[in-house]
Amino acid sequence: MLTIERAPLLFGRDPSPALVAFDLADGGRAIRLYRRSGGATVTETAPFTPFLLLVDRDLVKDAPGLLAVDALDGPGALRWRARFAAWADALGARDRCRDQSGQPSNVPGAPYLFLGDPVHQHLLETGRTSFGGLVFGDLRRLALDIEVMTSEGHEFPSAARAGDRIIAVALADSTGFRHVVRGDRLDERALLEECSRVIRERDPDVIEGHNIFRFDLEYLEARARLHRVTLAWGRGGETLRSRVARLQIAERTIGYRRYEVAGRHVIDTWILAQLHDAGTRDLPGFGLKDLARHFGVAAEDRTYIDASQITREFAEAPERLMAYAADDAVETLAISAILAPPYFAQAQTVPFDYQSCTLRGAAAKIDALVLREYLARGQAVPLPGPVGPVGGGYTAICQEGVARPVLHVDVTSLYPSLMLARSIAPASDTLGVFPELLQHLRDFRVRAKRLAREAHEPAERAHLGALQQSFKILINAFYGYLAFSGGHWNDFDAADRVTAEGRAVVTAILASLEKLGAVPVEADTDGVYFVPPPGHSPVDDETLLERLTTGLPAGIQLELDGRYAAMFSYKMKTYALLDERGRLSLKGSAFRSRGLEPFQRQIIGEIVRCLVNGRRAETRAVVDRWLADFAAHRVELRAFARTETLQESLEAYREKVRIGARSASAAYELAGASGRAVQPGDQVSYYVAGRGANVAVNEYAKLASLWDPARPDENVEYYQVKVLEIWDRFRAFAELDGLRPPAADTETSAQLSLF
Repeated sequence: MLTIERAPLLFGRDPSPALVAFDLADGGRAIRLYRRSGGATVTETAPFTPFLLLVDRDLVKDAPGLLAVDALDGPGALRWRARFAAWADALGARDRCRDQSGQPSNVPGAPYLFLGDPVHQHLLETGRTSFGGLVFGDLRRLALDIEVMTSEGHEFPSAARAGDRIIAVALADSTGFRHVVRGDRLDERALLEECSRVIRERDPDVIEGHNIFRFDLEYLEARARLHRVTLAWGRGGETLRSRVARLQIAERTIGYRRYEVAGRHVIDTWILAQLHDAGTRDLPGFGLKDLARHFGVAAEDRTYIDASQITREFAEAPERLMAYAADDAVETLAISAILAPPYFAQAQTVPFDYQSCTLRGAAAKIDALVLREYLARGQAVPLPGPVGPVGGGYTAICQEGVARPVLHVDVTSLYPSLMLARSIAPASDTLGVFPELLQHLRDFRVRAKRLAREAHEPAERAHLGALQQSFKILINAFYGYLAFSGGHWNDFDAADRVTAEGRAVVTAILASLEKLGAVPVEADTDGVYFVPPPGHSPVDDETLLERLTTGLPAGIQLELDGRYAAMFSYKMKTYALLDERGRLSLKGSAFRSRGLEPFQRQIIGEIVRCLVNGRRAETRAVVDRWLADFAAHRVELRAFARTETLQESLEAYREKVRIGARSASAAYELAGASGRAVQPGDQVSYYVAGRGANVAVNEYAKLASLWDPARPDENVEYYQVKVLEIWDRFRAFAELDGLRPPAADTETSAQLSLF
């Protein structure tokens, strides 16, 4: 197999092969290593002396279990490393530091650094990483999906309701094993015990699921607690563990319960999809079925069942339900095979285990890479620098309307390229590790891409492709790290210089395009969409790129990474692209906002498709058809029903309304009037009834389960007004032939987008 030679800075100093998992052992005095050997998984233990980094060694003076306090060289403020006999001793020392300093360990600038993951500490200290010599296909992966029954009178399941229960656990693994633990043959207690038995028997390295953290495992754990069943899923029979956690993905903060299984990893494909979409913005949704269709892994004969019909199918057609559950598990396995390999490759590089690589931000991984090298050289670690202003990337909407054809020119890794070309690095990085890491990653990515092209074996090509994608994710995060408040080598002044240089590059590209006779349509941080000069053809692409590159800083590379039949430019960072195969993609919150009703998103898609296909005259017909469909009650409930998740208890909601801290909510009002026991996390689906466009939604909302297709009572006027609101947004474009300059106050914007 073609390989990339190991660089200790990037891959760690200890090349121990085939390590698939780690866990705390021997009362916190050792780390248990799980190693693949001859097809089997063997265990061994390694000594472990957890540590804290300190500004003042007296913070841990006389602390129980203290073994030694060593001085670190260099100017960094964290210049003492205290080692402890066991993990519990390190936790006690952390608490002592918190009490003495008055600052918790997760506050940037605290006079001590405690890393709360013992596996992370072990990997940092030893220089070990995961999966040495393995490829993604070597992992034993088991996908899990549960189906549950919902009590009559409720729309959504709840593990806290006695009448609800698990009726199927579908399991599918990467060896071809398929099995459904059936609730029509076993009671719930026996089903839970059989599920645990099968997991231990199949002995996976990874347990995968779609939304497994926020639904499947929470539900399984709650029902196991009810039946006093131990979910002994660990490789040594250990119990499933969990804790509350949060994950930041782009602008979203996702709360979830993080589950851990000794000797195994838990991977959530719903989270992987969120991470993927943060970079591509191309997913139609995050549901399993949407993803399977998008990635082309949905089998033609797969079984589909409406979620609201699960309980009915269980009673009337259990075989069909079990087939549906099995298909869900198989699709989860397939989606993970597409989205997970870059994180597998990251685990071969960064000092986090595989599960943590999917749950930790890219900036935290860069911090860990630099920290590993500083500790290996016995160097003191700086405290995070002060937060400062950072100018955003250059974005501009140059034209509104429909352009055709359109090319997209992109600066290859703009910010990392500028950082290397202009020698922009953190001032506190006295060893020069930061730019050396960035250069290594960039060089290795180029090599991995070349080797992937040359590889003959599909598995080899897939491995190298995952490796280069992993490097790309890390490379593109180096700029964001500079403005990461928790980064020990952050530098907000350096980040501001990077964006200033980036804006200069993009504006130079825009000026060059105009000189060449092209029409720029929209610019976004590191690329420009434009109508090519008259007479341009694909054979002219290289010449065009050469002319655009002239005058740009050394090391800046341009590539034409998109060619489209048409583009609809709506407003800043909101546009639609029609590719040469007729596929339409919508970009931007104005098109895809979760605040839109489902039917509004459908109308937007239909209108935009008319515009990009040159059928402007048909846009009004789309609107008229929807108005008529609402008037005749031909619109399906799922198109206009809204589903909301309760974020707090009814009592807390009512108190906030009483004191004026929030307005009335239809979902909470319906939940309160239902007479059902509800709790945070429950979902309520409703629609608006009555007559008249200006009704108060919370007063006229009705539970979706009460809608009767034989006697539809949705508020026609209310929904027709929403149709017309969409038309008002697009009317001007239906009358516009081609392009026009945007309003003067919307042409450019500096976006503070660090991650």
